[in-house]
Amino acid sequence: MATLTDISTLIAIDPSRPNGRPIIAGTGTSVRRIAGLYNQGNNAEEIARRLNHLTITQIYAALTYYHANRDQIDEDIAAEKTAYEQLAKQHYQSL
Repeated sequence: MATLTDISTLIAIDPSRPNGRPIIAGTGTSVRRIAGLYNQGNNAEEIARRLNHLTITQIYAALTYYHANRDQIDEDIAAEKTAYEQLAKQHYQSL
């Protein structure tokens, strides 16, 4: 008989990360990173090949979490992109 996995155990909130960012439990890989790769057009299998330290089950759990909390994670991605662009602009202005 197969062992069932409680998928709620696959995602954790890392209190040491900004805003308690969700990560794949037992790893340092954020759901946001998986969402970013997914939004670039990668499917779950491609993400699993690229991040070969993760299982396909972990990838699907991250994608499920992302789709259930898409607005929040997309806002986090957008905020980081804005911060990066501001830092880049400051850096290039100082050159």
